[in-house]
Amino acid sequence: MAEHDLVVIGGGIGGYVAAIRAAQLGRNVGCVESEPVLGGTCLRVGCIPSKALLESSEKFADACHSLDAHGIKVSGVELDLAAMLKRKDQIVSGLTKGVEGLLKKNKVTRYQGHGRITGPNTVVVEGKDSVELTAKNIIIATGSRSAPLKGVELDGDRIGTSTEALSYPEVPKHLVVIGAGYIGVELGSVWLRLGAKVTVLEYLDRIMPGMDTEIAAEAQKILTKQRLEFRLGCKVLGARVEKGECVVEVEGSEPIRADRVLLAVGRVPNTEGLGLETVNIMPDKGVSWWMATLRPRAPASTPLET
Repeated sequence: MAEHDLVVIGGGIGGYVAAIRAAQLGRNVGCVESEPVLGGTCLRVGCIPSKALLESSEKFADACHSLDAHGIKVSGVELDLAAMLKRKDQIVSGLTKGVEGLLKKNKVTRYQGHGRITGPNTVVVEGKDSVELTAKNIIIATGSRSAPLKGVELDGDRIGTSTEALSYPEVPKHLVVIGAGYIGVELGSVWLRLGAKVTVLEYLDRIMPGMDTEIAAEAQKILTKQRLEFRLGCKVLGARVEKGECVVEVEGSEPIRADRVLLAVGRVPNTEGLGLETVNIMPDKGVSWWMATLRPRAPASTPLET
């Protein structure tokens, strides 16, 4: 058993920043993270690697299509996808090592494994570092994961999430993206620039739901001009792999066949298996995809304050 003033469950941007700051304020801090490297979704398989690919794919597209207008003649442009992915991985690796170094510098104890609350002031780590921790305070910073969609059979290869779409070993001939939020549009743009035909299917009548309507409309015009194909008001009934080919079932129309399918219909909070019930914490029902709100369950005799 190890004792701390504070235990942070989650080593993403919310967790490691909280852990470091608490340590700087003189607290004895432990940080629990299930992944081998720190940084969370944003750093490992989200914002950072996607922006690296956006930059690289833009440079490739410029070299192929846009430099002539600047009086720059380029011939024989070729894509080295392996090198592009290696650059992306090197950027991620450098940043994750930087976060690890910051934790060590500030004397935050790192535990690798799944953190589960077993009662007030107690966290059990299950995994590489199997240990029971006690702390006066516990911060839950477990982030989110890709939301599932009924009927879509994820196989982690041909049909996958944004994680897989960051590392396709070859450029798909035809990529179907389910969901026209920022994740789907962003990664769809990457593979479009690299040579794929990209079809984006969206249930709503607009792209980028949750963002300003005028901005989303303008973005759609620009992306359509770049040959990104949108099918709005489109209900996806399912997706499966059939004889090495992806088949996407759409209500009211013929199935769409593609090399790969990216499911990007939002994010859901990582709250399963945390042991929240042991400390009377209940996740809200119908929580929004971008935020998980944890609400303490009030005693039966006391009304919950709002």
